[in-house]
Amino acid sequence: MVDALTGNVADLVAEAAERAPHRNALIDGATGDSLTWRQVHDAVDAFAATLLEKGLVAGDRVAILLPNGAEFCVAVFGVLRAGGIAVPAPAVSPEHGRLLTDSGAAFVVGTAEAEGVTVLAAPDLTAKAEVEVPASTRKGEDIAVLCYTSGTAGLPRGVMLSHRALLSNVEQCAQLKPAPVTATDRVLLVVPLYHLYGLGPGLLQVTAAAATAVLMETFGAERALAVCEEHGVTALVGVPAMYQAFAANADRLSTALASVRLLTSGAAPLPPAVLAAIRQATGLSVFEGYGLTETGPVLTSTLVGGFAKPGSVGRALPGVELRLVDSDGRPVGVAADPDEEGWFDDDDEPETGRVAARGANLFSGYWPDGAHGPDEDGWFRTGDVGYLDADGDLRLVDRANDLIIVNGFNVYPNEVERVLDELPDVVESAAVGVPDERTGEQVLAVLVLREGAELSEDEVREHCAARLARFKVPRTVQFVDALPYSVTGKVRRASLRGSVA
Repeated sequence: MVDALTGNVADLVAEAAERAPHRNALIDGATGDSLTWRQVHDAVDAFAATLLEKGLVAGDRVAILLPNGAEFCVAVFGVLRAGGIAVPAPAVSPEHGRLLTDSGAAFVVGTAEAEGVTVLAAPDLTAKAEVEVPASTRKGEDIAVLCYTSGTAGLPRGVMLSHRALLSNVEQCAQLKPAPVTATDRVLLVVPLYHLYGLGPGLLQVTAAAATAVLMETFGAERALAVCEEHGVTALVGVPAMYQAFAANADRLSTALASVRLLTSGAAPLPPAVLAAIRQATGLSVFEGYGLTETGPVLTSTLVGGFAKPGSVGRALPGVELRLVDSDGRPVGVAADPDEEGWFDDDDEPETGRVAARGANLFSGYWPDGAHGPDEDGWFRTGDVGYLDADGDLRLVDRANDLIIVNGFNVYPNEVERVLDELPDVVESAAVGVPDERTGEQVLAVLVLREGAELSEDEVREHCAARLARFKVPRTVQFVDALPYSVTGKVRRASLRGSVA
């Protein structure tokens, strides 16, 4: 594999074309159209040549505004081969203007208009470069991708990811047993490729293995299952919302996923009930992982321990160090184990802390000046709170930014949501903190009910009061048709906080 410390991410394509030139690389799940690795290599070269002809200089940012598909893949690798910095983003978004301004993009691919920026059409997938594209001098510590965070806690920020960080995480994931992607795999990629979860564990991992990606532009459970069956998909890179939708089609799973050997999930917590439902329908476990855009992205996986443990995101990948720290950065964390339902005895509460990580996969700070990156010892403190169980597996409690403080007492939303989800008429729930003059914050519960169900605020509060300390009981209850989610299945709590004055 390409040397993580000295290589360019686009070198992965050249290696795949050399090892398996005639193997299908990218398959369109809708049309069945495909490209071999040799064809992808040629198309990447051609697009890199186009960028250089248009005046790209090393380090120029190139915004890629394309949907999931072969054109997106070729564009990303073409930018990197030409020495640019890829700035992936949704094909359609009201935030394009801000992204182009903030990143200082010199080029944009896939949009009809962008003032002051050179606009390029999507890559020609059958093109070949008329001249040899020189090897890029940008590699290793040079920035490869500027990936904007989802902005669930504020305005999106550009995360600076070097070639070293991305290649290191590909290498770390490849060392897992079983490997997430092998050369013979056909991997369903429907997670948005502009998100680092889709780009790294998805596209880059497939390319490093010279495997085959089966691409879908948007997710629909029935169509995704049909694509898996039609193309003999062997591995899925998924998010909890996908598996929840699959679980609702349990009668089809054993047939549609008959060729699948490995299911993985990330980007948001996987409900234990969904894990159980998939396992019952297929005999397959869903292996869960955890990470952030800033960490390249994967930090942990239940594949490390070899067991899909409900409620756990597993242990650190090879080459990744993990520890829990307090608000001052001092290590904390006493291992403890919950019971089968996820509860602790009063004298066995775990010591929680902020998750901190160190490894070659970490980002180089936030755009444009590299601020707030890893500290001088290489540690990066995330915004997630968790604890280690007796096996050393990480269990996440909540986002530090989502912590609700009532009269000085900490309330973790997940704990409240777990109680709310016990109500048989509740389909999904969210607990958030909203301002309160008397207590600082109060707990707001937002619920989606089953069709035709009726539930009063008093009934919800009574249920919670029987199971939670008084300061954790929701003061306000709202009923909605659906919760707002990000593209990777995270509840957008910020928008829920604004629903109560």
